[in-house]
Amino acid sequence: MLAAAAMLGLVLVSSQAVAPQEVPVLKANLGGDCSADFMVRGGDGQPVYNATIHVRVRYGFMSVKRSDLEIGTNADGKARVEGLPSKAKPLTYDVHKGDAKASVTQDVADMCHGAFDVPLK
Repeated sequence: MLAAAAMLGLVLVSSQAVAPQEVPVLKANLGGDCSADFMVRGGDGQPVYNATIHVRVRYGFMSVKRSDLEIGTNADGKARVEGLPSKAKPLTYDVHKGDAKASVTQDVADMCHGAFDVPLK
């Protein structure tokens, strides 16, 4: 009887869905409505917590204005950057966690709302 109750407790705990974490959002407010969504995975395909995503945005007349942006991923390996300018030089996002690194490029003129699945190596 006690074993059945313990088994029922395990079944109930395992059947409850884990609530997804809120995706961290960096609002750049650089005069545009472009965005970039990231899903960072490790070499094993699992989401990477607290991976750092860095980008230097060069925008404005003759790309004189510059802004360095940085955000970390949540436990699901996700992050989002909003408010990117629609006219800027191509953006190269450098993603790293420890010794593992990767980079992805977004040309906001061609792809204003980018979604990137980034495998760290």
